[in-house]
Amino acid sequence: MNSPLSYCTIDTLGETLTEIFSSERVNIEEVQTVMENYKSSALDWKKYAHFDPHRYTRNLANEGNGRFNLIVLCWGEGMGSTIHSHSDSHCFMKVLDGSLRETLYQWPSESEKTKMNVIGTTDYTLDQVAYINDTKGIHRIENVSHSERAVSLHLYSPPIQTCRSFDERTSHSITCKTTFWSKFGERTPFSIPAENN
Repeated sequence: MNSPLSYCTIDTLGETLTEIFSSERVNIEEVQTVMENYKSSALDWKKYAHFDPHRYTRNLANEGNGRFNLIVLCWGEGMGSTIHSHSDSHCFMKVLDGSLRETLYQWPSESEKTKMNVIGTTDYTLDQVAYINDTKGIHRIENVSHSERAVSLHLYSPPIQTCRSFDERTSHSITCKTTFWSKFGERTPFSIPAENN
């Protein structure tokens, strides 16, 4: 395969990743290099970058070939995720704008309900790439700035349908369905589930 170009768009990044993910085996180092070689340009990703004043947003940019997807996450000032797992998926995160903090936690004991243990904390800035899967632990992502927004590009393989979300104080977890604020630049319809009669 040819070396990825440093000026590729999200569309050409998706094409390169589709080629990589046509194989059953995922080469983490190769995917990491491809993600690093995509250089952030707001002119490219801004059509996917939709902010919400109350929560961070997940915006689907590319569905891949069914073996991965690319999602643009938009983080308002001071916003963060829950502590969460990745449902046995590979997860790559690239900072497109601003900076983000990752706090990595040990998996809690199933038998004990205690405060969760922090393994470490890392701050990521423009164009840096992080990688996690469930064997490394579980994490929380936060925009710790109270004056600047942040944007990140996430690759999940295989695409995540659900994940476990954890309470830091008790390590209690619930299973959550993953949703998108928008798909391909268009707002997804908001619907309220019908009540059973």
